[in-house]
Amino acid sequence: MCRSIKTLRPPVLPEEATEDEIRAAALQYVRKVSGFRAPAAHNQEVFDRAVDAIAEATAELLAGLEVRGAARKAG
Repeated sequence: MCRSIKTLRPPVLPEEATEDEIRAAALQYVRKVSGFRAPAAHNQEVFDRAVDAIAEATAELLAGLEVRGAARKAG
C-alpha cells in the first residue's frame, strides 16, 4: 500500500524503532488513506487524532511481536 513506509522491526531495523520513526510511519499511512498530504484546518484535529491512534497501535504491535531467531528483550 505505502511503499514509503519502512519496516520497523528487527532484523530489518537493527535497533528498536524510535517514537519519531513510528510517528512518521503513522503520518504516512494517514496521508495515504485520507488522500491529504496536509489536511485543511477543519480536518486537522481528526487527522492528528488518527496519526496518534495509529502510532500508538504501531508501538503496541512492535512491542508485542516476537521475531524468530532474534534475541528476546529482557523486562
